[in-house]
Amino acid sequence: MARQRLTLPTTLLFTTNIDVRITDINYGKHVGNDAFVSLIHEARVKWLKHFSYTELQIATNIGLIMSTLCINFKSESFYGDSITVNLFVGDISKAGFELYYQLKTVRDETEIELAVAKTKMVCYNYTAKKVETIPTSFTKILA
Repeated sequence: MARQRLTLPTTLLFTTNIDVRITDINYGKHVGNDAFVSLIHEARVKWLKHFSYTELQIATNIGLIMSTLCINFKSESFYGDSITVNLFVGDISKAGFELYYQLKTVRDETEIELAVAKTKMVCYNYTAKKVETIPTSFTKILA
């Protein structure tokens, strides 16, 4: 199967830093693939919180649900790394949008790209269990 290569969009939404925890380290003595998923989740939650949103509440009865996840791993990350996560917006549709994540660290004064990821986020009414249109109030943070 061919590797899906991710290209970062140009619209930077948000930047945050996350320190690697000892619980992120796997038996290979580096950050595990599951921990990378947790790191991008944490970055997304911080972005939403910055605008007073949560994944369960971006408008009345509307939250977000992930429909797609793709990660291109580039380099290992280790305990003690401080990871800078840059969030970018990709395609926006009627009910969802793409978020891209660039994870980098600096080690020995050298910047190292650790991973690039993409999620497709869909607006979702958890009570009615159905997809909803992106609320107009929310689109301002995607610009």
